[in-house]
Amino acid sequence: MTKYKDIVGTAVRNNAGNLTEAETGQVWFDSTNTDFKYLFPTTIASWRTTGSLNTARYNAGDQIGTTSSGMVAGGSPAVANAENWNGSSWTEVNDLNTGRNGIAGAGTYTAGLMYGGYTGGVVANTESWNGSAFSEVADLNTARYGGGAGGDQTAAILSGGNIVDETEIWNGSAWTETADMNTARRNQKGSGTSTANVCFGGYYPGATYGATLNELWNGSAWTEVGDMNTGKYTHGGANDTSTSTLAFGGSNPPNVDGSAKTEQWNGTSWSEVNDLNAARFGIAGVGTTANCLGIGGSLPGYTTQTEEWNLTRSVGAWSTGGSLNTARSASAGTSAGSQTACLMVSGYNGTALVTNNESYNGSTWTELADVNEARGSTAAGAGTTTSALFSGGDDGPSPVTSTESWNGSAWTELANMNTSRRGLSGFGADNEAALAFGGNPNPSAVLTNNEQWNGSSWTEVGDLNTGRSSMCGAGIVTAGLAWSGYTPSATTGTTLNESWNGSAWTEVGDLNTSRVDTSGSGTQTDALTYAGRNPSGRLTATEEWDGVSWTETSDVSTARDDAANTQCGTIANATLCGGGTPSVTAATEEFSSTSDTIKVLTD
Repeated sequence: MTKYKDIVGTAVRNNAGNLTEAETGQVWFDSTNTDFKYLFPTTIASWRTTGSLNTARYNAGDQIGTTSSGMVAGGSPAVANAENWNGSSWTEVNDLNTGRNGIAGAGTYTAGLMYGGYTGGVVANTESWNGSAFSEVADLNTARYGGGAGGDQTAAILSGGNIVDETEIWNGSAWTETADMNTARRNQKGSGTSTANVCFGGYYPGATYGATLNELWNGSAWTEVGDMNTGKYTHGGANDTSTSTLAFGGSNPPNVDGSAKTEQWNGTSWSEVNDLNAARFGIAGVGTTANCLGIGGSLPGYTTQTEEWNLTRSVGAWSTGGSLNTARSASAGTSAGSQTACLMVSGYNGTALVTNNESYNGSTWTELADVNEARGSTAAGAGTTTSALFSGGDDGPSPVTSTESWNGSAWTELANMNTSRRGLSGFGADNEAALAFGGNPNPSAVLTNNEQWNGSSWTEVGDLNTGRSSMCGAGIVTAGLAWSGYTPSATTGTTLNESWNGSAWTEVGDLNTSRVDTSGSGTQTDALTYAGRNPSGRLTATEEWDGVSWTETSDVSTARDDAANTQCGTIANATLCGGGTPSVTAATEEFSSTSDTIKVLTD
């Protein structure tokens, strides 16, 4: 008999219990439980925001291409604009000949088809895309909009639409009517080919807020199969196969102005999976069940927002670390520190401001020399455990300009900031080069002010685009990031995100979840944000920034806000310490960017 060693070149290791040092994919025998086991990365299916459309629209022609090379065209308000997607951004290309919305689409980035639609009346127009321009070809037999699609440029299908039940098949040059659907409807979605297709959702009289109906096409007839969990219409869908697809967004009760719900079809039944970040209707879809784009739509109000779905996104995990000696909130941290070497400075212990300064080595906190002036309301921190800066904040009644420098053993008072403020944020590599930005001089105002430290004095440099306080930041003086925060119009948190290039701030991809008093770690292109609060209360939500967009990942264990403003570590290994739960806490949590699951091999 062939042995495992002969196949893989090594024997199965015998171990009493789980093998803590196992590598991904490694098989071992658990002699305690008499099981064969293996390790694999933990993943999660989720949406993340990505590059925005150039032209806001809803009910656009979609389902052409993939998440690395896709297209949308047309949409309401009856635009003709077409845009191509290259995996990170949208580019305008040659327009449709006839601007319209509710268009069905099929095909690829270089060979696509757009058919039907609405321009004030239903149309039968069919246009073929060759990678650079649209050409009008043979019309549909029945003019309509909002039908279910599928197939490609030479073999496509259109089912229903405009509350009709007709089905038509495209052979590359003409449309032919074939067997009708069981239920006439419009604004549904289709997935698959012209010979094997599934059509789901839609509107019909009696299902005003969306149908759960699901029909399967075998090339000659439609059969009703397992319904969706939530009725919807004007939703998005993946153009995958008749046995595997997604349905997301759309209108359904009570969310007639847009839903975030996402469902996955496995050929037999629909399962609810993770929601879109932004609820909307009239959303377009491009891609497959594993990787799909949700594009545009109405919130209500036309939007350019694009989200990307990934079925197997690796996720990290939070675990318990060593507790602080002094529980507190509204402290400052060392932005250039690591999970095994960082500081937590000053803050509020629940009754008063404290001067405590503690250092973390990855397992325990140690008290070091105190700062000279106790401060809270989130002062700005920067640097490392041997070279740090502590600036701004408030001394209880008033915001301050105070700056203190840490040399690894003591704090020294240095030149003050130009503008006194509390609730500011900052980052920097050490006590010779740091940035401090935003904040508020009083509860009714927020600042855009940005100051740079050169080791001896502060200089005002390029302001933030949007003034705010109680935000978070990460980076160095030549490349950083500032996100979230309080503004007079968003008192419980924003999703705003700005990138710093050493001289100016540029608005970049927003957070998925608005928040204030959040914490974070990382760099300009690789950051993590976690905890904070918004109208829903204190948060556990964690998001990861890849330089383009934020993706939701594993939540912290305990919801909290006002933890150290600039936290310790990198995106791979971050630390969250202190904060309000609502009482002040000494708890520390540690993040690892990857986590593993142990499975038992079964027959």
